[in-house]
Amino acid sequence: MKQKKWLDEYGRQSRSEDDQRSKKTAYFGYRKIPEDEKTQWVLRHFNTVAKRYDLMNTLLSFGIHHLWKRNAIRIMNLNPGDRVLDVCGGTGDLAILAAGPVGRNGRVIIYDINRAMIEAGVHKVAHLPLNERIWFVQGDAEHVSFPDGYFDAAMVGFGIRNVTHMDQGFKEMGRVLKPGGKMMCLEFSKPTSPLFRWLYDIYSFHVMPVIGEVIAGSSKAYLHLTESIRTFAMPNELTAVLKQVGFSTVTEHKLTNGIAMIHLALKG
Repeated sequence: MKQKKWLDEYGRQSRSEDDQRSKKTAYFGYRKIPEDEKTQWVLRHFNTVAKRYDLMNTLLSFGIHHLWKRNAIRIMNLNPGDRVLDVCGGTGDLAILAAGPVGRNGRVIIYDINRAMIEAGVHKVAHLPLNERIWFVQGDAEHVSFPDGYFDAAMVGFGIRNVTHMDQGFKEMGRVLKPGGKMMCLEFSKPTSPLFRWLYDIYSFHVMPVIGEVIAGSSKAYLHLTESIRTFAMPNELTAVLKQVGFSTVTEHKLTNGIAMIHLALKG
């Protein structure tokens, strides 16, 4: 049984992008795997959960994830006519929220590598009055198939943890942004209160996998979710990565005792 813990600074540094590249390794939760296999691990994971993805998000977060996403879109302050890239956009929750402020002349592109997630999102979006503003493109977040400076804004919600090279994913988001364009990252983080963190750990390791098995048919998928959160960068470390790849004016916004964080950055 793997130790159930949040990685300390040394543990996170040992998983740095440069260290992984030099060793040609990557991580899937606590598990070390060959670098060139991570995409397939991620694809298998989301193929397993795609059909129940939205339901499980709502059940496991008690619906709070909807508030986080609304807050994230509000902070982006999108304008009518904006073109927005939703990296790892999956079933489209963020894209649907962004489609309102960009107006009828705006566009939101959901960009995701997983076909099963896209298909779940297409079905959901098709029944909405704003569906003509939302387009789907299947592709790799590390190699975005759009030209430089094409988008006014880019966002990624709970997906950057699954990109093999996080810094390359952020670089691509920066590349396709116009100068001064906005980038928003919504991601899980470490709760700040020790008591809250203790309760969260019990829930994550002992309750979430059971619900995952009963509802989605996979306890392993939701154990991976728990592990991937506990091995992810801390907010200040994520800010440092964003600045390193060329973003400026990075701000951090804590949600629900730090269980999730919004990073908003501008293209320098």
